[in-house]
Amino acid sequence: MQDQEPATGTVHRVLRLLETLANEPEGMPLAAIADDIGMPRSACHRLLADLARHGYVRQLRTQGDYALTTKLPALGLSFLGNAGIVDMAQPVIDRLAEVSGELVRLALVDGDRLTFVAKAQGARSGLRYDPDMGIDVRLSCSAGGHAWLMTLSEERATALVARQGFGSPKEFGPRAPTTFKALMKILEEDRQRGFSLMAEMYAPGMSAIAAPVARRGGETVGVITVAGPLQRLTPARMQALGAPLVAAAAELALASSTSPLFTQRGRMAAAR
Repeated sequence: MQDQEPATGTVHRVLRLLETLANEPEGMPLAAIADDIGMPRSACHRLLADLARHGYVRQLRTQGDYALTTKLPALGLSFLGNAGIVDMAQPVIDRLAEVSGELVRLALVDGDRLTFVAKAQGARSGLRYDPDMGIDVRLSCSAGGHAWLMTLSEERATALVARQGFGSPKEFGPRAPTTFKALMKILEEDRQRGFSLMAEMYAPGMSAIAAPVARRGGETVGVITVAGPLQRLTPARMQALGAPLVAAAAELALASSTSPLFTQRGRMAAAR
């Protein structure tokens, strides 16, 4: 009798498959998917067939590439909608986008992760900075990551960054910190300022600011960010936007009591 694959292994491969297809909206061939997640093509085909039967994956044509359907993002949107995140946060995000004229995003703390869940684009012309939503934030060199880390103890911040890693310097901007000493110095400057500020750390030619959304009691449940091209979002402009950014974060913190998702995050943070 052939041994069955452990359930944990199957779950891991299914999640890797979904994450891989999420980065390829135009679809991928079976061979490329199997190679990416490191599994035999026959086993990969069986997983894809099961996901297709449940409506999460579709084949673009007979013997063609595989792509995600809208069922998975619809589940995420339904979850956020039922949690009250969109209704509560979107007006605040929209106003800050109008004031700044740049991309504004909200990320939520979820355990050891920080994930973007809502956005508003304030730029009406020229370069529009708009990275994919739903990604985990790179803590070591993003404004959102720094806004969260600056509210934590040095021990906790170091542990989170160590778990995620600094990544390859080639993947980020020329000013991205690559050591814990450099990162802690930046975080201390952020604390004194009241919000994080960076230029060309996450990406060349890009800058951003972010403020923590901290509930009563001090636990940070999310961050709100403003990001755009350095040619528009200059250091002076970022400093000027600091006050409306912090005000928006405070408004979100007050409103967060109406969302069960925020309340749940607060209980989890307090338990840790």
